[in-house]
Amino acid sequence: MNDIQNQDDLYLLVDEFYKKLLSDDAISYIFTEVVKIKLEEHLPILVTFWSQAILGTGGYTNNLTQIHLDINTKKYLSPELFKIWLNHFYNSVDENFKGEKSEQIKTQALNIATVLQIKIANSSK
Repeated sequence: MNDIQNQDDLYLLVDEFYKKLLSDDAISYIFTEVVKIKLEEHLPILVTFWSQAILGTGGYTNNLTQIHLDINTKKYLSPELFKIWLNHFYNSVDENFKGEKSEQIKTQALNIATVLQIKIANSSK
């Protein structure tokens, strides 16, 4: 099994990840009812984000924290939802890749989830 090496690998990863998220009733409603994402538009943005984070390519300009704070005002993003998100993310990585970048992206996902949960908790005070 190869490590994550390029944007094609990241596209495969986020595509597999979103298949898991959208088939899980415990979390899919966030994407289908609350945010109503259009996958064909959303996946390239995610690839750009992860490419910047893991491959250093740049190009992501959105405010990740603010996006999630805005979603949280519509529907509470609970710690349980973050656990589900991380579990699907880790499984998507582990089922498709192995290596240094694969471990790095999982650590980065955990860091992001942790920071977002802290920001969400602080925003409700």
